[in-house]
Amino acid sequence: MEPTPARTAELVRAAQRGDRLALAELLELVTPYVRRLCGPIALDDGPDATQEALIAVFRKLRQLDDPAALFGWVRVIAVREAVRHVRRTARSVPSELAEVPAPGDPQLAADIRDVLDRLTPEHRAVLVLRDLEGLDERQTADLLGVAAGTVKSRLSRARLSFRRAWQQ
Repeated sequence: MEPTPARTAELVRAAQRGDRLALAELLELVTPYVRRLCGPIALDDGPDATQEALIAVFRKLRQLDDPAALFGWVRVIAVREAVRHVRRTARSVPSELAEVPAPGDPQLAADIRDVLDRLTPEHRAVLVLRDLEGLDERQTADLLGVAAGTVKSRLSRARLSFRRAWQQ
């Protein structure tokens, strides 16, 4: 059962004061969200990126001024950490887009993951934020620390690359 916004704000404030129980409850609350963001961006390194993002969130928790903005603040950190992790582990060079399973394959989720794996982390991040999370260009640009025009061009290239790989 997910806590109310008021309860979440109360947990944040208590965790910021050093309450370990509140911190543990907050960890349980945000972990699935961070995992959902980091997984599609970092792919096989999703668990590692999730862990790094959670560490960053809890190290910086005292910097969060508005407890009601918890999930937006966590999203910024999670996406940046996922992209940073992928870059650091040298997975930023895209794989060859050669052997992608045909549409209609019974393992559709595996097919999509395979195609995503072949995109750069920047392209995966923009696809996840725009198409899965439903953020607009400005929000995506702010999260990724780039201009809105960069988001538009990355999204266009990412969708084109995805479409081409999918059709092969």
